Amino acid sequence: MKFAVLVNEGPYTHQASDSAFNFTQAALEQGHQVIRVFFYHDGVNNGTRLTTPPQDDRHITNRWSQLAQEHDLDLVVCVAAAQRRGIVDEDEQKRHNKDVNNIADGFRISGLGQLIEAGIQADRLVTFGD
Repeated sequence: MKFAVLVNEGPYTHQASDSAFNFTQAALEQGHQVIRVFFYHDGVNNGTRLTTPPQDDRHITNRWSQLAQEHDLDLVVCVAAAQRRGIVDEDEQKRHNKDVNNIADGFRISGLGQLIEAGIQADRLVTFGD
């Protein structure tokens, strides 16, 4: 089965990030295809490399990055939601004259069209968070 995953909540504030990660990991381990994980609304906060949780806590961003590397997973952060929350990649950094970018490894910034495309290509779109 082909899945697309939508994450609408940020890490550490809602169970949605952990649930989405666990679902995605389990689906991949069971041999299913995950076309794309799309981070929207506060979910874009999963994609910042500046997250630094305490050493005894899970590092949700790093978990996503590692999963993306292991499975060639497409992690897409919504550009409009990211800009509102101060998350930029190199292109957005240059375009908006910022002095730094903070997108985590394995994540990329794009538009809502990526969510629509994933929903069309997938057998199921699974949403985590409001």
